This record gives sequence, C-alpha cells and structure tokens, in this order.
Amino acid sequence: MMWLSWKLFLFLSLTGCLSEYSEAVPGLPTSYAAILRIKSGSSSLTSFNSKNRPRLSSPSLGSVPSPGWRGAAHYHSPTNPYHFSEAFKHDESVDYGPVFVQEPDDVIFPTDSEEKKVSLNCQAHGNPTPTYRWLRNGTEIDIESDYRFSLIEGSLIINNPSEMKDSGQYQCLTTNVFGSILSREAVLQFAYLGNFSGRTRSAVSVREGQGVVLMCSPPLHSPEIIYSWVFNEFPSFVAEDSRRFISQETGNLYISKVQTSDVGSYICLVKNTVTNARVLSPPTPLTLRNDGVMGEYEPKIEVHFPYTVTAARGTTVKMECFALGNPVPTISWRKVNGHNPSKARLRKSQAVLEIPNVQLEDAGMYECKAENSRGRNVFRGQLQVYTYPHWVEKLNDTQLDSGDQLRWECKATGKPRPTYRWLKNGVPLWPQSRIEMVNGVLMIHGVNLSDAGMYQCLAENKYGTIYASAELKILASAPIFPLNQRRKTIIVTKGQEVVIECKPQASPKPTITWKKGDKALRESKRITILPHGSLRILNASKSDEGRYLCQGVNVFGSAEIIASVSVKEPTRIELTPKKIELTVGESVVLSCKALHDSTLDVTFYWTLNGQPIDFEKEGGHFESIKAQASSADLMIRNILLMHAGRYGCRVQTAADTVSDETELLVRVPDVISGDMESAMAVELNPWVEYEFRVVATNKIGTGDPSAPSRMIRTNEAVPKTPPANVSGRSGRRHELVIAWEPVSEEFQNGEGFGYIVAFRPNGTRGWKEKMVTSSDASKFIYRDESVPPLTPFEVKVGVYNNKGDGPFSPIVVICSAEGEPTAAPIDVKATSLSVSEILVAWKHIKESLGRPQGFEVGYWKDMEQEEAAEKVKTEGNESSILLTGLEGNTLYHLTVRAYNAAGYGPPSTAVRAATKKSPPSQAPSNIMWIQDGSHVSLGWEPVRPLANESDVMGYKVLFRQEGQSNSQVIETQKTSAVVLLPDVGVYIIEVCAVSEGGDGTASPQIRVPSFSGGKVTSAQSTLHVLSTSSSSVTLLLALVVPSTSW
Repeated sequence: MMWLSWKLFLFLSLTGCLSEYSEAVPGLPTSYAAILRIKSGSSSLTSFNSKNRPRLSSPSLGSVPSPGWRGAAHYHSPTNPYHFSEAFKHDESVDYGPVFVQEPDDVIFPTDSEEKKVSLNCQAHGNPTPTYRWLRNGTEIDIESDYRFSLIEGSLIINNPSEMKDSGQYQCLTTNVFGSILSREAVLQFAYLGNFSGRTRSAVSVREGQGVVLMCSPPLHSPEIIYSWVFNEFPSFVAEDSRRFISQETGNLYISKVQTSDVGSYICLVKNTVTNARVLSPPTPLTLRNDGVMGEYEPKIEVHFPYTVTAARGTTVKMECFALGNPVPTISWRKVNGHNPSKARLRKSQAVLEIPNVQLEDAGMYECKAENSRGRNVFRGQLQVYTYPHWVEKLNDTQLDSGDQLRWECKATGKPRPTYRWLKNGVPLWPQSRIEMVNGVLMIHGVNLSDAGMYQCLAENKYGTIYASAELKILASAPIFPLNQRRKTIIVTKGQEVVIECKPQASPKPTITWKKGDKALRESKRITILPHGSLRILNASKSDEGRYLCQGVNVFGSAEIIASVSVKEPTRIELTPKKIELTVGESVVLSCKALHDSTLDVTFYWTLNGQPIDFEKEGGHFESIKAQASSADLMIRNILLMHAGRYGCRVQTAADTVSDETELLVRVPDVISGDMESAMAVELNPWVEYEFRVVATNKIGTGDPSAPSRMIRTNEAVPKTPPANVSGRSGRRHELVIAWEPVSEEFQNGEGFGYIVAFRPNGTRGWKEKMVTSSDASKFIYRDESVPPLTPFEVKVGVYNNKGDGPFSPIVVICSAEGEPTAAPIDVKATSLSVSEILVAWKHIKESLGRPQGFEVGYWKDMEQEEAAEKVKTEGNESSILLTGLEGNTLYHLTVRAYNAAGYGPPSTAVRAATKKSPPSQAPSNIMWIQDGSHVSLGWEPVRPLANESDVMGYKVLFRQEGQSNSQVIETQKTSAVVLLPDVGVYIIEVCAVSEGGDGTASPQIRVPSFSGGKVTSAQSTLHVLSTSSSSVTLLLALVVPSTSW
C-alpha cells in the first residue's frame, strides 16, 4: 500500500508542476497525462552566437562533479536536435577549414528510458562542407559495420544504447580539404538505480542516551543519489535537528543521543537525481536495551568532510560535521587563520557549512568543533578551490609564405596552472627538427606545403580541457606580375632619378635578376637593385637608354617584365618680361618660350599667385595666345589693381615639368610736372618709415621706376587715435575691471606711448586718472575696499606719448565687480538612483551677493577625508546634477557651492546618500520556452540575489531580430512572459532581473525562428529548457487530450 501511495504522490507532483507551467503557455490544455523523459540538447545555444573566428571551445561547467561521474550532464528526450541548423548559413564565397558551431556535451542516459536512442550533437561550418567521424575512447567508430549507429548532419545517433558497449568518452572529428579538428570530449554515462538487498536487517539495540549510527548501504547507482529516512511507515520522514542528522555523503542516519521516542523501524529511501527513481531499503529496527541508561560522555565526531575538499570556483560547497554525545553536542565552524566567508550559511542545525559561489579567497583550513559539558572534539580539513582553464591569448588563422617561420602562442589561466598540447588535423603533434613546442608556444621553422592544415591548442588541468583551433595556409605560387607593372616605357631627362618597378607576386619570395639588353646588369654607386626588387638609376644619362628586363624566380616557376628607358634633354623656359610696373588701364603681353627635346610635345599652363587662370571667368582681361609649338603668350588687357601679383608659366612634357614667374605691379598715377626735380608727400602717418620711387612718363609711355630711396621715418606727434571697445570685465569683490583694444603701432605716433585710464562713480564730478605705461596693455584693475559690489562708474581711456596727451575714448558706464557668491545653496538633497548614480538637487538664494556662474558639487566616500573629494561643475542656473560612475553599496558625503569668475562661495552643509546595492549577478536560470507560431511563451526560475545585491523588483524580456541592435523590452513582475515575434526571421531573446541597482546579468541568448504567425498544428509541442550551465536541455511533452474526463 505504501508503494502505491508513493506512485500516486509522484504522479500528482508531476501533473501539478505541469499545470502551473501551463499558465504561461496560451492554449495549452489543463487536463492531460504526461510522459516525461530527459535528453541532452545541443552543445548550448550560445554556440550559435559564436563567430567563425576565433575557433574556441570549452567544457560545460556545472555543479561540482561527484566522484562517480564528470561535470554537469544533459538529459535525453526524443526531440529533433537539428532544430536550428537552417537558421545559420555561412557565406559560401570564401574557402576555409572547419569551425565548430556545436560540440557534443556530456550525456546521462536513463537505462529505463522508453526512447532507446542517444544523440551526441556535432555541427561545423566550413567551405567545402565538412564531413564527420566519431571516436570512442580514442578509437574511431565504424558506423557502417554497426546498425545501431547512424550519422545525421554530423550528430551521432546510438540506437538501443548499452552501458557495457557504449559508455565512455566521445569526440567528433570534422574534416574538409583544409584539414580536421577534434571536438572536446563528451562522456556518455548511464543513469540507473538498483534495488536494495532483500536480506532482513538485524535490529540495532542501544541504551537510552547512547549515540547510534544506522547504515543505509545504498544499492548500485549512477550518478549521485539523495538520501532520506522513513520512520515506521511512509510517508513519516525522519526530521533532522541537532540530535538527528542524515549524511548526504554516506547516506547513514546519525542519532547523537537516543531517546525512548526513537524506538521503531527505520527505512532508508534513496532517489536518483537524474531518473527520479526511488527505492526503499528493508527496515532496520531500533530497540532500547534494558540494562540501564547511558551516562554522559564527550562528543565523538562520527561524520565529517574529507581532509581535502576540492571545489570549482563559482559552485556551492557543502561540508558535513556531526557528532554523537551526551548531552547532545553543539557544532560550530571556523576558518583557521581567518574569518568565515560572510556569504557562508549553516544548515541542518549547524551540521553543514554551505559556501555559495565559492572563490579562490575562500580556500583554506576549516575547523569543525563538537562540544558539550563533558568535553569537545575537533576536526580540520583543507578546502581547495580550483578553476577550469580559461583562454587569455587565442590563436588566429594564419597564412605564410613557404619558407617563413610560424609562431603561435596560446595562453590560458587556471588553477592548477594548465599545461598545453597541440594537435594537427586531430592528431597529436610532436617536436621535430623544425617543430618546437614550449609552454603553449608552437614554432615551425621553414614552413612548407606539408605544414598546412588545421591546428588545435589544448590547455588542460586535472579538472578540464579547453580547445582553440586555427588554420595554417601555406602560400606557394610561381611569380606573376600585376598588369600595371607589365611592359612599359619610361621617359626621363638627363640628371633625373629613374625607378623601374619590379614587384612580382609569389610565394616563397622570388629571387630578382636584371638584364640590360642581353647582358646581366652590374650594380654600381649609380645603379642599384632595391631590397624589394625594383631598379634605381641615379643621374640618368644617354648611356642608360635601352631595354631592361626583370626576372623573378622561385621553386615554382619564373616570370619577367620588360621596360624601355628613354633619356631626353631637360626642358628650359624663358618668361619675359621679368618685372613689370603698369598703371591702371594699361595692357601687357607676357611671353613664355620653351627650349625642349624636339621629340617631346609641350603643354603650357598660366597661373596668377599660384592659382590657374580661368580665361572664361576673368571678364575678357586675359587671353592665351599660342604663337608657335614651343612658345605661348598671355595677353592682359585694361589692367585693374586686382590684377597685380605673381604670374607663372608652367611647361610640361612627358619627361619633365618646369616653371617660371614674373611680378606685375599696378599703380595709380600721381603726375608731377616734367621740369620738377622734387616733390612733397603729405598726409603721411607720424613716426612711420617710408621709401620712395620715381617713374618718368610721357606721351610715348612710361619708363622704368627708379631705385628705392633710403628708408625715412616721419616725425613724432601727439597720438590722435583713442582705444576702441572700452568695457568692463569680471573681477573679485571691491574691484573695478576696465578693458580696451590696444592701439596698433602705426597709430601710436611716437615713443613713450601709454594709456590714461579715467573713472569716477556715477553722478560725481572729479575724475580719478591712472597711467598705464605699456603700449600693449589691454586691461586695468582698480581696487577699493570701500566700493560696494555693482557700483556704476563712468569710464574713459585716453592715450599719450612723449609729445603729449591724445584724445579720450567716449565715456561708458561700467559696474564694479559683484565678487564671489556669499551664500551657500540651501535645501540640498541627494537621492540614490542606482548602483552607480546619485541625483543631487539644491536651491540658491537669489538675493545673495555674487551672482553664480554655476555650481560645484563635491563628493567623497564615508571613510575618506573631505580634502579627497571629487568635484564636478554645472553651468548657468542648473539646480541639479546626476553623479555617475560611483561605487555600488557605498555611502557618500556631498556638498554644493556656487562659483563665478571672482571665485567660490561657501559650501552647503554636507548631506549623505548611499548608492544602491549591485544588481543581481545571477542570471535567470532554467529558461523554458514553447513556440506556438509567432508566439513564444517563456518561463524561468526566480533570481535570488546575494546579501550584497539589490532585491529583485521584476524582470525584463529583451528580444530583437538577429542582425539588429535595438531590442524591444517586455517588463513583468512574474517569472513568465509571452513574446510576439512579428516578422519572419531569427529572433534573439534574453531575460534579466530588474532591481534598484539596475538591470542584472542577462541570461544566455535564446535563438528562436519566426515563421510570421504560422500555427503549430501537430499534437506535439516542443518545450525547450536552457539550463544554468549555458547548455541546452530539451523536454518533450507528449500531450494526450482524453476524450472523457478523468
């Protein structure tokens, strides 16, 4: 009867769970029977998110492996393991070696599974398309000779799997013409739970007050099991407390001090963690002896954690310690030479120390102490935290010329420190005469075609192995010349440098030889072959003319190019006249003659001040006249002042280019009678140097100008030009700041130039005057403690020099400085917005002196001094600022003060605000989804934040089409959501928790294809599950809708 009850309990639990989940799935019937089996999924959907480069793989990392099996396994159910393959096509225009998209994962197959089939998934990209082979325990599987094996798109299917024949380590080997790569190892293990021995168990008889251990002696099983004990009859389970403890390591039941209520029958119940199968042991009677009560005795530690506990970083460690004794012992824990991790928790009346998310700093010696009034007992053991290998430096695909040296380095971290192995095309690579392998560095000297292929670096320690792969291509080709280097004619002039290019494309690098005519070319100081193969000839002469041949040769062949060199006489140019002075309205012709090699054509170009003359846009003033083949004229008609400048003639041939310039001066005539021998220039500026020239003119024309006169300076005079733009500037309290534009030197009219600054309070009579002796000065500051802020002054600035005082500028009104702010901001408030943001707001007293130009916010951590404060400024009338980049879960002190050009005002009273705790580091786990056409129904396990993390307020579901960057967001406070995929394509979906500290870590990406609302009409829907180890688990629900009610 107990067994029937147990089966009913299992059935109701299962249907209850499925009923709860159906609430997240529209259209799912609520009344059904369910058949549930578990199967491995793909090597994680994240593999579809990886790019073709770099080529990396790593082990699936899950919970701490138990002694009997490896890593975190995936579960097996009948489903299509190739559901996503069509959505990921690679560009077929590029040839490349294999790249894994999906690698096999560990599989645990229940021996009682109704679906007698195991799928080990493997998929790779490559061009040409790769083929697949499989290895078991290092030996290739002959798929053709065993009907139980089949290969579907790279995945290995095993029908009617057998533990004896099929358990072991599997690897996928994928190959195309460029080579082979080997997948990581995947372990196929079989899950089962045997029956207890049917032999009757002897009664255990103890005195009252004595301790006792009841042995479970579990049956054969794989993988791990969970232990519980039934008292007298099912479902009366033994409740654990400070007196009773069930070890999940030994399975035994420990009672530290037996009481009369403990008398009865005890049954050990074990549950397989994979198959959920449960079996019960025969009962063990516990009786009391009638020869007295056990006296008090000191604790005896009966079960404890191992002397050395090893755990992977990031997993949860559980250490057991329980003692027998009278009185009942108290268990306590401590970390020797340190403090217990703050995240550590005590479970089962302190008999279990649990350390979640264990890190390297948690390693060390731990002590368990059992103590009562009769004494104490202590056990110590070492916790060692290891890490799987993790890539630091990756391999990249490489192509080399034949004969070059290859150097690849792969570098990984891990504890213990990883060691390295190398594979070539899936086979171990060993040191040879040309091949060296030291500490993750692979060097191959003088590579050749035999070295081409697919290489893999393996970094491994005792806890795991990771693979990185790269392709080595060896370039081997005969020389070939690009079209732009093939047969050409080079024309130069005498004395020029000639470079004949010779850069054939070849691998390995070819040997270059040169010939002139039929003879090998001899190098000299003037003729050299450059390192890249080109030929250089310096100071070319007629003797260098001829036919040149360059030949490139390597082991695969040869190629050559021919170039002809022709050396011509250099071109010379004559531009006349050399310098011209004309009067406005006159015309002139500039003549440009080229002396050049008669075999070359010439082209003429005219410029004005370095710019080409546009003859069509110059209003008819310019005309180009080509008198003959070797000369050209430029006609300039009706000259204007704007036509003055440098005129250039440029002559270009196939061999060279030469140019020359002439200067054209344009003047306005100032005619003086021809019989005069002197003249006076008037209205010149005082104290300025001048030079003079004289030009004679008559009705025939104008002669050349005279040579310039000596430089002569005009006499000094009182300055006549006052400063311009007199205005005020910002300054400190009690200051009047006066500014102006300095007078340029040509208007200073003499030595000893300076400024007279005159000012008076508005409405008063007398002027105060201050002398500023620097001619370059542009500002004067007058300070008077009695002057209130913003007092208006009339101001003017005059000039003077050694000859006397000049005029003043017009009077302007300027106010004295208002000074720095005098009042501190009020109502300062600081509000924490997230893990790294605090909003600071304040008010300013507008009536205070010293109008603020902005505000400065200072902030510092609670444990720091105010002098170490960080500062940030606002501008204008801002009354708030958002501080960013702060540390999470940290108390800050903050002050605000106003500032302007005069300085800073007093700070406000400091306020305090603490940033939010960090968002949850745990991503939503065990994500499940069912697709119904364009609707995807999601469910996930709730995120439980750590003590130093913000509480979860809800969740965000982010989804976007692949290739797009902007995501749509659905927010919910539940652990489920329905997403509508509106368009055809592949969608990427992620889920993250929302907290005060911000958004938490996003879940691994899910890729879901949308068929634009196509309805799933099959009686079977696929429920997908994404486990916390980033590996995919798929559960198939076969839904049977009954015709009649249950």
